Amino acid sequence: MSVFVTGGSGLLGQEIVRRLVADGREVAALARSAGAARTLLDLGVARVVDGDVLDRDALRQGLADAEVAYHVAGVNAFCLADPAPMYRANIEGSRRVAEAAADVGLPRLVMTSSASALGEVRGTVGTETSLHRGHYLSSYERSKHLGEEAVRAVAERTGLDVVYVLPSSVQGPGRASGTGKLLLDILNGKLPAIVESRLSIVDIADCTEGHVLAERHGEAGRRYVLNGATMTVAEGVALLERLSGVDIDVRTLPGFVAAAGGAAYERLQRLQGKHPRFCREMVRTLLHGHAYDGSRAERELGLRYTPVEETVSQTLRWFAEQGMLTRDLPRLTG
Repeated sequence: MSVFVTGGSGLLGQEIVRRLVADGREVAALARSAGAARTLLDLGVARVVDGDVLDRDALRQGLADAEVAYHVAGVNAFCLADPAPMYRANIEGSRRVAEAAADVGLPRLVMTSSASALGEVRGTVGTETSLHRGHYLSSYERSKHLGEEAVRAVAERTGLDVVYVLPSSVQGPGRASGTGKLLLDILNGKLPAIVESRLSIVDIADCTEGHVLAERHGEAGRRYVLNGATMTVAEGVALLERLSGVDIDVRTLPGFVAAAGGAAYERLQRLQGKHPRFCREMVRTLLHGHAYDGSRAERELGLRYTPVEETVSQTLRWFAEQGMLTRDLPRLTG
């Protein structure tokens, strides 16, 4: 069964491509650069299509013989001075993928959305049926919500079969950005302060499996949130201490202090012509926190989640193997 994949050279996309190839599927993949093309060929794809998600001709070429497509491509970034390119990729790019799929009569499209697209009200648990709060915490959240809405509009107009996969924060070996970077900074003592919040994560292997199961068993038009664990930041720090054997010395900042500090830091960095590591939208997201219910994927798709302790342990070992840690972790090496 032939498959077309967008975003196949990214962190999650590589895992999905690797899994599809291992399952004996004939995979064609979109590549927007020579480096991406080399990565995809090394993974074993049968055909590379040059172009990006805004290139209608390239999309139709890739989708022409496919029986299913995985739209994984997207930009995941915070603190951008200009979010317009992210909007083009995540919103307009998703719309064009769906339109091209409908044009060629694709039997099924599996779309990687994001649990952040739920827009759940603060303090509630996000589910596939959560009512959106009506405002966005970040440009990224906005782009993923509107990108999913754009695809849904195409599906309703054309009858395209789409299954929507909404992962929480994807963690595991290979992830050193976003929440993964926060874990690394905490372990290396580079993050002296935190804010109390709720975090939700899904193991990258479970996220990959969830996509494949969504293709096989998902109901057309249905959302599937993928989330293996939810914890407070304090619980996350305690877990890191227990698994690493390192005493982590961080203090918890009041929300208003974090918000004011994030805004001041962002302004200073932008005045100096730098890209800020922290900014107002990041602080807003952290203070809001996220708790998600990933049980529909268990009930309807048959997904089984990896224990969070195993995910974090594997991530710590990967950090060590990559030379990213600035100190020894006694329980990791002992």
